[in-house]
Amino acid sequence: MRRLEAVIFDWAGTTVDFGSLAPVRAVTELFAREGIRVTDADIRRDMGIFKRDHIRKILGLAEMESAWLVEKGSLPTEADVEELFEKFIPIQMEVLEAHSQLIFGVGRICENLTGRDLKIASTTGYTRPMLQVLLDSAMSQGYKPELSLCPDDVGGGRPLPWMCLRIALEFQLSSTAAAVKIGDTPSDIGEARNAGMWAIGVVATGNEIGMSTEEFAALDEDERERRLKIGRENLLAAGAHYAIDHVVDLEPILDKIAERLDAGEWP
Repeated sequence: MRRLEAVIFDWAGTTVDFGSLAPVRAVTELFAREGIRVTDADIRRDMGIFKRDHIRKILGLAEMESAWLVEKGSLPTEADVEELFEKFIPIQMEVLEAHSQLIFGVGRICENLTGRDLKIASTTGYTRPMLQVLLDSAMSQGYKPELSLCPDDVGGGRPLPWMCLRIALEFQLSSTAAAVKIGDTPSDIGEARNAGMWAIGVVATGNEIGMSTEEFAALDEDERERRLKIGRENLLAAGAHYAIDHVVDLEPILDKIAERLDAGEWP
């Protein structure tokens, strides 16, 4: 009988930082200091990938190339990517503390998963020092994954599968199909699928909605459901096997995946 053995969570927008606001705030400030305005939509387009790669993607947008040319007198280069990334690190570190609150229900769900004899791990697009800020804060709130990896640890970030594959090796899983990866961005989904794992997208608390707890709660019911529907469709289109609104909705989906595994299905 095949069974689930591990659950791998994303951080911002999935387990902490409702709305995945910290990366947006930091990138907005980074470019503002260069005299360039970048929209939230452009920042969120490639959210979840390694932050150096994220900056490169933003600079590669046609409108950003034009803005950079006007402001700096030349098109952006790889040297500009490296310089911006170095400037980004302290800005993001400053912002993280204010956006490290555990999302409701995460602690309880993880207790339940441990009770189901499931190992818990995490991956992120943040650097190791940034991840450490989140780990320290999460631990004080009762959330402590057994293993947490960032791109620094494996030489590359999402959608490459390397963090998930390292976790599978460290946990000595019977197969990658015995693991579920949960996140709020297409890059999370790509990471899971490339690793041969089950992929679950989280909609309400993450990048697809991009609102704080208060902003999301203030939406009228019809508008909230409209946005959730679009978010679910986007993550399913990115390859998610399932899309849920909140992490608290996870366990029934794990039961479905366990049934599919037992029936001989693979992700």
